[in-house]
Amino acid sequence: MTATTPNAVLTIHPVVLPAPDRGDDLQVRISAPATGGDLPVIVFSHGYHQSAIGYGPLVDHWAANGFAVIQPTHLDSLRLGLPEDDPRTPGIWRTRIDDVTRVLDNLDVLEAAIPGRFDRDRIAVAGHSWGAQTVGVLLGAGVVGMDVPARDPRISAGVLLAATGTGGEDLSPFAAEHFPFMSPDFTGMTTPALIVAGDRDQSMLSARGPEWFTDVYHLSPAPKTLLTVYGGEHSLGGITGYAVTETTDESPERVALIARATTAFLRGDVLPEAGELGRIASK
Repeated sequence: MTATTPNAVLTIHPVVLPAPDRGDDLQVRISAPATGGDLPVIVFSHGYHQSAIGYGPLVDHWAANGFAVIQPTHLDSLRLGLPEDDPRTPGIWRTRIDDVTRVLDNLDVLEAAIPGRFDRDRIAVAGHSWGAQTVGVLLGAGVVGMDVPARDPRISAGVLLAATGTGGEDLSPFAAEHFPFMSPDFTGMTTPALIVAGDRDQSMLSARGPEWFTDVYHLSPAPKTLLTVYGGEHSLGGITGYAVTETTDESPERVALIARATTAFLRGDVLPEAGELGRIASK
C-alpha cells in the first residue's frame, strides 16, 4: 500500500488480551489511519523499561502513512512496576517473544477495535534495543544454548533498531552474568529486514564499539539492508518519544530519516538517500 498524503491517526489504548499464564494480562496499543482498509500490520516491541505508549515519532509516521501499528507493553515496562525479585524476571526475555506471538495469534480480537481493516497477508515486526532481539527471534534468529520459537511464517519483513550483537566474549562481565540470553545466533534469520544502527552507539553491555550493533546485518543471510545513522547513539536521535529526556543525541533530522527509511522499506519502495545523515548498504 502506497500513501501519498499522511492521514489523521486513530489510537486505541489499552486493548487487553487475557494472558493467565503470564501473570498480567497483555495491554496493547493500536494506531492506524483514521480511514482506509487493507492496512499492513506492524507489531512493535519496545526497548527495556519502555511501554506501548512510546516511540511516537515512528509509530505516528507509520500509521499516518497507511500502517496499523500494534504495540504490546512487555513485563519489563516501568509502567507495570514489576519488582526485580519477581520470579518472572529471569524469563522476561522469553515472555517478550511470547507477547509478540500472542498479538499475532489474536489479530481477530485486536481488529475488533477497528473492524475489518487489517491485511493479514502483510505483517511486519519491528523493535528497538531489547525489542530488536525480541522480534529478531521471530525472524529466525536463535539464542546460543537456549530453545526459542521457530521463525514465524506469518511475518514477511522486520525492522531492527539498535539490535545488540553477538554474545560470549563480546559481552561485558556484567552482561554475561545477568543477561545470558543476550547471545544471538543470526545465521538462521532469513526473513528480509532493515537494520538501523548508530555509529556512536557505545554500549556498556559489550566490550566492542558501535560496530557491535551491525552484527545482525553482517552475520545474517540476505536479503538485508543496513542504515547507519551518523552521530546516532542508542536512541538514534530520539525515536523513543517526542519529549524524551534519556537521549544525549537528540536530533529530529535523524529521527525523520529513520521514519522515512523504515516506511519506505516496509512498503517495498526504494529507500531514500541518507545523505549527510548516514549511509545505506544492502545485500
